[in-house]
Amino acid sequence: MSFSSIICEWYNENKRDLPWRKTTDPYFIWLSEVMLQQTRVNQALPYYNTFIKRFPKVCDLAKADENEVLKLWQGLGYYSRGRNLHKAAKIICYELGGKFPTDFNDIKKLPGIGNYTASAIASFAFKKPVAVVDGNVYRVLARYLGITTPINLPEGEKKFSSHAQELLDQKQPDLHNQAIMEFGALHCTPKKPNCLFCPLQKKCVSFQLDKTSELPVKLKKTKVKNLYIHYFIFENEQKSILLHHRNFDGIWKNMYVFPALEYIKKPTLKQVSLDFKSKFKLKLDAQRYSNKPIQHLLSHRKIQAYFWKVNLSQADFEKIQETHIYQITNNHDIKNYPVPVLVQNFIHAYLLDN
Repeated sequence: MSFSSIICEWYNENKRDLPWRKTTDPYFIWLSEVMLQQTRVNQALPYYNTFIKRFPKVCDLAKADENEVLKLWQGLGYYSRGRNLHKAAKIICYELGGKFPTDFNDIKKLPGIGNYTASAIASFAFKKPVAVVDGNVYRVLARYLGITTPINLPEGEKKFSSHAQELLDQKQPDLHNQAIMEFGALHCTPKKPNCLFCPLQKKCVSFQLDKTSELPVKLKKTKVKNLYIHYFIFENEQKSILLHHRNFDGIWKNMYVFPALEYIKKPTLKQVSLDFKSKFKLKLDAQRYSNKPIQHLLSHRKIQAYFWKVNLSQADFEKIQETHIYQITNNHDIKNYPVPVLVQNFIHAYLLDN
Protein backbone atom coordinates (compact mmCIF):
# COMPACT_ATOMS: atom_id res chain seq x y z
CA MET A 1 0.00 0.00 0.00
CA SER A 2 1.10 3.57 -0.69
CA PHE A 3 1.82 6.15 2.00
CA SER A 4 -1.45 7.90 1.20
CA SER A 5 -3.50 4.70 1.27
CA ILE A 6 -2.10 3.75 4.67
CA ILE A 7 -2.78 7.08 6.38
CA CYS A 8 -6.21 7.44 4.77
CA GLU A 9 -7.18 4.00 6.04
CA TRP A 10 -5.93 4.94 9.50
CA TYR A 11 -7.85 8.24 9.31
CA ASN A 12 -11.15 6.60 8.45
CA GLU A 13 -10.82 4.43 11.53
CA ASN A 14 -9.47 7.00 14.00
CA LYS A 15 -10.53 10.52 12.99
CA ARG A 16 -12.17 12.86 15.47
CA ASP A 17 -15.75 13.98 14.93
CA LEU A 18 -15.32 17.70 14.21
CA PRO A 19 -17.95 20.02 12.68
CA TRP A 20 -15.71 21.58 10.02
CA ARG A 21 -15.08 18.11 8.59
CA LYS A 22 -18.75 17.73 7.75
CA THR A 23 -18.87 20.57 5.24
CA THR A 24 -17.27 21.74 2.02
CA ASP A 25 -18.32 25.33 2.63
CA PRO A 26 -15.07 27.32 2.21
CA TYR A 27 -16.20 29.93 4.76
CA PHE A 28 -16.57 27.37 7.55
CA ILE A 29 -13.34 25.63 6.58
CA TRP A 30 -11.47 28.93 6.44
CA LEU A 31 -12.85 29.97 9.83
CA SER A 32 -11.77 26.70 11.45
CA GLU A 33 -8.28 26.80 9.95
CA VAL A 34 -7.65 30.37 11.09
CA MET A 35 -8.81 29.52 14.60
CA LEU A 36 -6.71 26.36 14.76
CA GLN A 37 -3.49 28.23 14.05
CA GLN A 38 -1.60 28.28 17.37
CA THR A 39 -4.74 26.96 19.11
CA ARG A 40 -5.71 23.46 20.26
CA VAL A 41 -8.88 21.87 18.88
CA ASN A 42 -10.68 21.71 22.23
CA GLN A 43 -9.98 25.41 22.79
CA ALA A 44 -11.00 26.50 19.29
CA LEU A 45 -14.22 24.47 19.09
CA PRO A 46 -16.44 26.70 21.30
CA TYR A 47 -15.16 29.81 19.48
CA TYR A 48 -15.96 28.20 16.13
CA ASN A 49 -19.49 27.33 17.23
CA THR A 50 -20.04 30.85 18.56
CA PHE A 51 -18.80 32.46 15.34
CA ILE A 52 -20.90 30.39 12.96
CA LYS A 53 -23.97 30.98 15.14
CA ARG A 54 -23.41 34.73 15.19
CA PHE A 55 -22.08 34.95 11.61
CA PRO A 56 -23.63 32.06 9.62
CA LYS A 57 -22.58 33.60 6.29
CA VAL A 58 -19.37 35.32 5.27
CA CYS A 59 -21.28 38.55 4.59
CA ASP A 60 -22.66 38.46 8.13
CA LEU A 61 -19.07 38.60 9.33
CA ALA A 62 -18.21 41.33 6.82
CA LYS A 63 -21.03 43.56 8.06
CA ALA A 64 -20.08 43.21 11.73
CA ASP A 65 -18.28 45.90 13.69
CA GLU A 66 -14.63 45.05 14.31
CA ASN A 67 -15.07 45.53 18.05
CA GLU A 68 -17.68 42.77 18.09
CA VAL A 69 -15.42 40.46 16.08
CA LEU A 70 -12.49 41.06 18.43
CA LYS A 71 -14.73 40.62 21.47
CA LEU A 72 -15.83 37.20 20.23
CA TRP A 73 -12.19 36.41 19.39
CA GLN A 74 -11.09 37.39 22.90
CA GLY A 75 -9.14 34.54 24.50
CA LEU A 76 -7.89 32.97 21.27
CA GLY A 77 -4.87 35.28 21.19
CA TYR A 78 -2.96 36.37 18.07
CA TYR A 79 -5.59 39.05 17.48
CA SER A 80 -4.21 39.92 14.05
CA ARG A 81 -5.88 36.68 12.91
CA GLY A 82 -9.27 38.03 13.94
CA ARG A 83 -8.64 41.40 12.30
CA ASN A 84 -7.48 39.78 9.04
CA LEU A 85 -10.45 37.42 9.10
CA HIS A 86 -12.73 40.44 9.21
CA LYS A 87 -10.81 42.25 6.44
CA ALA A 88 -10.92 39.20 4.18
CA ALA A 89 -14.64 38.73 4.79
CA LYS A 90 -15.25 42.29 3.59
CA ILE A 91 -13.28 41.63 0.40
CA ILE A 92 -15.20 38.42 -0.28
CA CYS A 93 -18.54 40.06 0.42
CA TYR A 94 -18.12 43.48 -1.19
CA GLU A 95 -15.53 42.87 -3.93
CA LEU A 96 -16.14 39.24 -4.90
CA GLY A 97 -19.92 39.22 -4.64
CA GLY A 98 -19.94 36.96 -1.60
CA LYS A 99 -18.24 34.13 -3.50
CA PHE A 100 -15.11 32.58 -2.04
CA PRO A 101 -12.24 32.29 -4.56
CA THR A 102 -11.60 28.70 -5.64
CA ASP A 103 -8.03 28.97 -6.96
CA PHE A 104 -5.10 28.51 -4.55
CA ASN A 105 -3.33 31.70 -5.68
CA ASP A 106 -6.52 33.76 -5.49
CA ILE A 107 -7.28 32.43 -2.01
CA LYS A 108 -3.76 33.33 -0.92
CA LYS A 109 -4.32 36.98 -1.90
CA LEU A 110 -6.81 37.42 0.94
CA PRO A 111 -5.51 39.14 4.11
CA GLY A 112 -4.01 36.76 6.64
CA ILE A 113 -4.00 33.72 4.37
CA GLY A 114 -0.67 32.04 3.64
CA ASN A 115 0.35 28.84 1.90
CA TYR A 116 -0.99 26.52 4.59
CA THR A 117 -4.45 28.05 4.95
CA ALA A 118 -4.84 28.51 1.19
CA SER A 119 -3.90 24.85 0.64
CA ALA A 120 -6.36 23.68 3.28
CA ILE A 121 -9.26 25.68 1.83
CA ALA A 122 -8.42 24.75 -1.77
CA SER A 123 -8.19 21.03 -1.05
CA PHE A 124 -10.93 20.62 1.59
CA ALA A 125 -13.53 22.81 -0.10
CA PHE A 126 -12.68 22.46 -3.79
CA LYS A 127 -10.62 19.25 -3.99
CA LYS A 128 -7.66 21.09 -5.51
CA PRO A 129 -4.52 18.89 -5.57
CA VAL A 130 -2.37 21.04 -3.29
CA ALA A 131 -0.59 19.58 -0.28
CA VAL A 132 -1.14 21.03 3.18
CA VAL A 133 1.98 21.48 5.30
CA ASP A 134 1.49 22.35 8.98
CA GLY A 135 3.35 21.37 12.14
CA ASN A 136 1.81 17.92 12.17
CA VAL A 137 2.75 17.31 8.53
CA TYR A 138 6.31 18.49 9.12
CA ARG A 139 6.64 15.97 11.94
CA VAL A 140 5.19 13.02 10.04
CA LEU A 141 7.27 13.65 6.92
CA ALA A 142 10.48 14.37 8.82
CA ARG A 143 10.22 11.06 10.65
CA TYR A 144 8.87 8.98 7.79
CA LEU A 145 11.44 10.22 5.26
CA GLY A 146 14.28 10.89 7.72
CA ILE A 147 14.61 14.57 6.78
CA THR A 148 17.10 16.43 8.97
CA THR A 149 16.82 19.88 7.34
CA PRO A 150 15.44 22.33 9.93
CA ILE A 151 11.75 22.97 9.31
CA ASN A 152 12.05 26.69 10.09
CA LEU A 153 14.64 27.46 7.41
CA PRO A 154 13.61 28.48 3.86
CA GLU A 155 15.32 25.43 2.36
CA GLY A 156 13.50 23.22 4.87
CA GLU A 157 10.11 24.69 4.02
CA LYS A 158 10.84 24.19 0.32
CA LYS A 159 11.98 20.59 0.79
CA PHE A 160 9.00 19.58 2.94
CA SER A 161 6.53 21.24 0.57
CA SER A 162 8.06 19.35 -2.34
CA HIS A 163 7.86 15.97 -0.56
CA ALA A 164 4.33 16.66 0.64
CA GLN A 165 3.23 17.38 -2.92
CA GLU A 166 4.92 14.23 -4.22
CA LEU A 167 3.13 12.02 -1.69
CA LEU A 168 -0.26 13.70 -2.18
CA ASP A 169 -3.10 11.58 -3.56
CA GLN A 170 -4.13 13.68 -6.56
CA LYS A 171 -7.57 12.05 -6.77
CA GLN A 172 -8.59 12.68 -3.17
CA PRO A 173 -6.38 15.50 -1.85
CA ASP A 174 -8.98 16.52 0.72
CA LEU A 175 -8.95 13.10 2.39
CA HIS A 176 -5.16 12.78 2.15
CA ASN A 177 -4.51 16.19 3.72
CA GLN A 178 -6.98 15.62 6.54
CA ALA A 179 -5.46 12.21 7.16
CA ILE A 180 -1.82 13.25 7.44
CA MET A 181 -2.68 16.19 9.69
CA GLU A 182 -4.80 14.00 11.97
CA PHE A 183 -2.14 11.29 12.00
CA GLY A 184 0.40 13.80 13.25
CA ALA A 185 -2.00 15.19 15.83
CA LEU A 186 -3.10 11.86 17.33
CA HIS A 187 -0.56 9.16 16.44
CA CYS A 188 2.81 10.60 15.38
CA THR A 189 2.79 13.06 18.27
CA PRO A 190 5.67 15.32 19.36
CA LYS A 191 6.25 13.28 22.51
CA LYS A 192 5.66 9.55 22.93
CA PRO A 193 4.53 8.76 19.35
CA ASN A 194 2.85 5.37 19.04
CA CYS A 195 5.66 3.83 16.99
CA LEU A 196 5.11 0.24 18.13
CA PHE A 197 1.64 0.18 16.60
CA CYS A 198 2.27 2.46 13.64
CA PRO A 199 1.02 1.44 10.19
CA LEU A 200 3.98 3.29 8.63
CA GLN A 201 6.54 1.52 10.81
CA LYS A 202 8.13 -0.70 8.12
CA LYS A 203 8.94 2.23 5.84
CA CYS A 204 9.60 4.89 8.50
CA VAL A 205 13.25 5.93 8.32
CA SER A 206 13.41 7.41 11.81
CA PHE A 207 11.92 4.26 13.36
CA GLN A 208 14.40 2.03 11.56
CA LEU A 209 17.30 4.23 12.70
CA ASP A 210 15.87 4.80 16.19
CA LYS A 211 15.87 8.58 15.68
CA THR A 212 12.20 9.37 16.09
CA SER A 213 12.81 11.64 19.09
CA GLU A 214 15.37 13.67 17.10
CA LEU A 215 13.00 14.67 14.31
CA PRO A 216 11.85 17.06 13.10
CA VAL A 217 14.78 19.45 13.52
CA LYS A 218 13.88 23.01 14.43
CA LEU A 219 16.26 25.84 15.16
CA LYS A 220 15.79 27.58 18.49
CA LYS A 221 13.38 30.47 18.56
CA THR A 222 14.28 34.03 19.40
CA LYS A 223 14.60 34.49 23.14
CA VAL A 224 11.39 35.56 24.84
CA LYS A 225 11.78 39.11 26.16
CA ASN A 226 10.36 40.60 29.32
CA LEU A 227 7.80 43.38 29.23
CA TYR A 228 6.80 45.23 32.39
CA ILE A 229 3.47 47.06 32.30
CA HIS A 230 1.93 49.34 34.89
CA TYR A 231 -1.78 49.85 34.22
CA PHE A 232 -3.72 52.70 35.79
CA ILE A 233 -7.44 52.45 36.49
CA PHE A 234 -8.47 56.09 36.48
CA GLU A 235 -11.81 56.51 38.23
CA ASN A 236 -13.84 59.65 38.86
CA GLU A 237 -16.46 60.39 41.50
CA GLN A 238 -19.20 58.88 39.27
CA LYS A 239 -17.25 55.59 39.08
CA SER A 240 -16.45 56.09 35.40
CA ILE A 241 -13.11 54.68 34.21
CA LEU A 242 -10.87 55.20 31.20
CA LEU A 243 -9.79 52.75 28.49
CA HIS A 244 -7.04 53.11 25.91
CA HIS A 245 -7.79 51.91 22.36
CA ARG A 246 -4.55 50.45 20.94
CA ASN A 247 -5.19 51.58 17.35
CA PHE A 248 -1.59 51.11 16.24
CA ASP A 249 0.63 48.22 15.12
CA GLY A 250 2.03 45.89 17.76
CA ILE A 251 0.62 43.41 20.25
CA TRP A 252 -3.11 43.70 20.92
CA LYS A 253 -3.75 46.03 17.99
CA ASN A 254 -7.30 47.51 18.13
CA MET A 255 -7.90 45.96 21.56
CA TYR A 256 -8.70 48.00 24.66
CA VAL A 257 -6.49 48.24 27.74
CA PHE A 258 -6.15 50.59 30.67
CA PRO A 259 -3.81 53.59 30.28
CA ALA A 260 -0.33 52.30 30.98
CA LEU A 261 3.42 52.70 31.17
CA GLU A 262 5.49 49.98 29.50
CA TYR A 263 9.11 49.02 30.15
CA ILE A 264 11.54 46.47 28.74
CA LYS A 265 13.54 46.54 31.99
CA LYS A 266 11.96 46.32 35.42
CA PRO A 267 11.50 49.89 36.68
CA THR A 268 11.80 51.14 40.22
CA LEU A 269 8.73 52.64 41.85
CA LYS A 270 10.50 55.99 41.71
CA GLN A 271 10.85 55.63 37.93
CA VAL A 272 7.18 54.71 37.56
CA SER A 273 6.21 57.71 39.65
CA LEU A 274 8.34 60.09 37.58
CA ASP A 275 7.07 58.69 34.27
CA PHE A 276 3.48 58.85 35.50
CA LYS A 277 3.90 62.53 36.35
CA SER A 278 5.52 63.21 32.97
CA LYS A 279 2.81 61.45 30.95
CA PHE A 280 -0.32 62.37 32.89
CA LYS A 281 0.80 65.67 34.50
CA LEU A 282 -0.24 64.37 37.92
CA LYS A 283 1.50 63.12 41.02
CA LEU A 284 1.13 59.35 41.41
CA ASP A 285 -1.32 59.14 44.30
CA ALA A 286 -2.54 55.59 43.88
CA GLN A 287 -2.76 52.14 45.38
CA ARG A 288 -1.78 48.89 43.73
CA TYR A 289 -4.38 46.13 43.63
CA SER A 290 -1.66 43.58 44.37
CA ASN A 291 2.01 43.82 45.25
CA LYS A 292 2.69 40.82 43.07
CA PRO A 293 2.53 41.21 39.27
CA ILE A 294 0.06 39.33 37.14
CA GLN A 295 2.13 37.29 34.71
CA HIS A 296 1.11 36.57 31.14
CA LEU A 297 3.14 34.69 28.52
CA LEU A 298 2.99 35.43 24.79
CA SER A 299 5.02 33.75 22.08
CA HIS A 300 7.67 36.50 22.19
CA ARG A 301 6.94 38.34 25.43
CA LYS A 302 6.82 37.49 29.11
CA ILE A 303 4.59 40.16 30.60
CA GLN A 304 4.54 41.19 34.25
CA ALA A 305 1.70 43.59 34.89
CA TYR A 306 0.77 45.75 37.86
CA PHE A 307 -2.61 47.46 38.23
CA TRP A 308 -3.05 50.76 40.08
CA LYS A 309 -6.26 52.37 41.34
CA VAL A 310 -6.20 56.16 40.76
CA ASN A 311 -9.09 58.21 42.13
CA LEU A 312 -9.48 61.55 40.33
CA SER A 313 -11.53 64.66 40.59
CA GLN A 314 -13.90 65.25 37.70
CA ALA A 315 -11.65 68.02 36.37
CA ASP A 316 -8.51 65.86 36.34
CA PHE A 317 -10.49 62.94 34.90
CA GLU A 318 -11.76 65.05 32.00
CA LYS A 319 -8.33 66.56 31.41
CA ILE A 320 -6.65 63.16 31.05
CA GLN A 321 -9.49 61.82 28.90
CA GLU A 322 -9.34 64.76 26.49
CA THR A 323 -5.55 64.92 26.36
CA HIS A 324 -5.06 61.23 25.53
CA ILE A 325 -8.41 60.62 23.79
CA TYR A 326 -9.32 57.74 26.08
CA GLN A 327 -12.66 55.94 26.04
CA ILE A 328 -14.97 56.49 29.02
CA THR A 329 -16.74 53.42 30.42
CA ASN A 330 -17.72 51.92 33.78
CA ASN A 331 -17.54 48.64 35.68
CA HIS A 332 -20.77 47.42 34.10
CA ASP A 333 -20.09 48.24 30.42
CA ILE A 334 -16.39 47.38 30.38
CA LYS A 335 -17.25 43.74 29.73
CA ASN A 336 -18.47 44.72 26.24
CA TYR A 337 -15.04 45.87 25.08
CA PRO A 338 -12.54 43.52 23.40
CA VAL A 339 -9.57 43.29 25.76
CA PRO A 340 -6.51 41.01 26.03
CA VAL A 341 -6.85 37.99 28.33
CA LEU A 342 -4.43 39.61 30.78
CA VAL A 343 -6.76 42.59 31.22
CA GLN A 344 -9.89 40.42 31.11
CA ASN A 345 -8.62 38.35 34.03
CA PHE A 346 -8.00 41.49 36.05
CA ILE A 347 -11.45 42.86 35.23
CA HIS A 348 -13.15 39.68 36.38
CA ALA A 349 -11.07 39.51 39.55
CA TYR A 350 -11.31 43.13 40.64
CA LEU A 351 -13.86 45.21 38.75
CA LEU A 352 -16.99 43.25 37.86
CA ASP A 353 -19.70 43.30 40.48
CA ASN A 354 -17.69 45.75 42.61
